[in-house]
Amino acid sequence: MTKNLGTILTAMVTPFDAAEAVDHDRLERLAGHLLANGSDGLVVAGTTGESPTLSDGEKLEMFRTVVSAAAGRAPVVAGTGSNDTRHSVELTRAAEACGVDAVLAVVPYYNKPPERGVLAHFRTIAAATSLPLIVYNIPGRCVINLSPEALAELGRTENIVAVKQADPDLAATDRLMELSDLAVYAGNDDMLFDIMARGGAGGICVASHVVGPRMAEIARLCREGDLEAAAAEDAALHELYKALFVTANPIPVKAALNLLGHEVGGLRLPLVPATSEEEAVVAAELRRLGLTDP
Repeated sequence: MTKNLGTILTAMVTPFDAAEAVDHDRLERLAGHLLANGSDGLVVAGTTGESPTLSDGEKLEMFRTVVSAAAGRAPVVAGTGSNDTRHSVELTRAAEACGVDAVLAVVPYYNKPPERGVLAHFRTIAAATSLPLIVYNIPGRCVINLSPEALAELGRTENIVAVKQADPDLAATDRLMELSDLAVYAGNDDMLFDIMARGGAGGICVASHVVGPRMAEIARLCREGDLEAAAAEDAALHELYKALFVTANPIPVKAALNLLGHEVGGLRLPLVPATSEEEAVVAAELRRLGLTDP
């Protein structure tokens, strides 16, 4: 189930128009741009897509738009997770009907279930769909950090096939890879090289909005065993990775895309546009990398 999910999957921003409605024309154009520039998979309505402030109806329309834009060229992964299992099940079923290729479900946040509750949550979502399910482990946002043992236990469910690992503890990732054949995707851009050097599946990325071909090159070099060249390419992007997280994601990446002329609009409250200082950090990195004029 994992072989067709892709290597560099971009967690897409959600373009908004001046009235803060989802701009489907720009969403379609952005999907096409990403697929032409290093991405071989797209994630819709994840954290970078401002999922907390999207309605279910908006998410489903976005899934349909991106599935149509991808036109079978690349997998489309739908963000369907929440901290309400019943809601996640309903959205997952509706997403499957939209023609997506997989779903991404985040570890339940805020209500802090015990580990057995988290396991039951993911198993219940998986049982509601025939699609591959990617577990999103992001302790920085969810408080809970799923242990390698818990993730390996989830991997015994047939259609739980991968984890988006945003736990920076690489020893935990090593342990997971010892225990399970779950596909491991880097959940933070600065983990892409480390995950792929360990034989991981790739990354679900933010910086690939602007340097997708270079991130795809890191992946290619790792697959071919040229870790020295991959590490050098990765090191050249670390300042960009930092700039795109100078404040809460997706504020900086939306600033970057607007500076590059992609016109993805603003953000929905409680997210706010980048300050002039934050935008200057992003702009400086775009200039350094030759993406904008000096």
